[in-house]
Amino acid sequence: MTANILPRPDNITLPINGGAFSRPDPLLIEQLRGVSSATASAMLHRMGIRQTFIEGPKSAAPGTKIVGSIITLQFMPQREDVASGIAQEYSEKYSALWAVLGHIHAGDVLAIQAFGDPYTGCLGEMLITYFKAQGGAGIVVDGFIRDAPRVQKIGVPLWVRGFTPNYASQATLFPWAFNVPIACSRVLILPGDIMIADDDGAVVIPCKVAPEIARLTLEHEDWEAFSRMKITDGGALLKYYPLSEEGRQEYEAWRQQQKPE
Repeated sequence: MTANILPRPDNITLPINGGAFSRPDPLLIEQLRGVSSATASAMLHRMGIRQTFIEGPKSAAPGTKIVGSIITLQFMPQREDVASGIAQEYSEKYSALWAVLGHIHAGDVLAIQAFGDPYTGCLGEMLITYFKAQGGAGIVVDGFIRDAPRVQKIGVPLWVRGFTPNYASQATLFPWAFNVPIACSRVLILPGDIMIADDDGAVVIPCKVAPEIARLTLEHEDWEAFSRMKITDGGALLKYYPLSEEGRQEYEAWRQQQKPE
């Protein structure tokens, strides 16, 4: 049999759409903008959620940061009776890759499961340009993208493993599903979770625990600012990091002084 006449399975219709999901309150996103990925990771670990750091993707433009609701895209291995990279322009246009871009809301972060595959260029110049036009906040890819010189000029914050000359279905993967649970570098991501990504990397915050994370992390970074000030001035490390009981009393007094009258 040739690839053109392979019988197709009856129980798969692509692209798979996981359906509507709830995005977090915009006010919560704003509250988290001052939180670093490092602090979020530490607070989540303290709460018992251990796998939140997406190892591998790095910022393509150091100094950028994003905080936003996650929309997901899943690549899966090709199987020629279901989907392949043959007739790329036609097949990709009707895949999850095009479909997910039609569901982008302003402020969304697109997270892509691509198994770290260097031979799959998940996105390129034209699709990232469209993503920006829809108001997307940034893209985190557990894999590679293409059109390196041009996409970096578009201005969309990107966290990727690297760049490749290949298009999305050229090798062994295919854009399979969107708005579904995905795994990025062994981190489970659900649509509507929150992404914080900066120069330390990308961290996923489960939506339901995000309000508590906002409260804990903002308090944590507040006392760290106090500790940093004290250590810079020659204060004792054991007293100020982490805060001893005496150090915490000083911090509470300092915090009261910072409040507007």
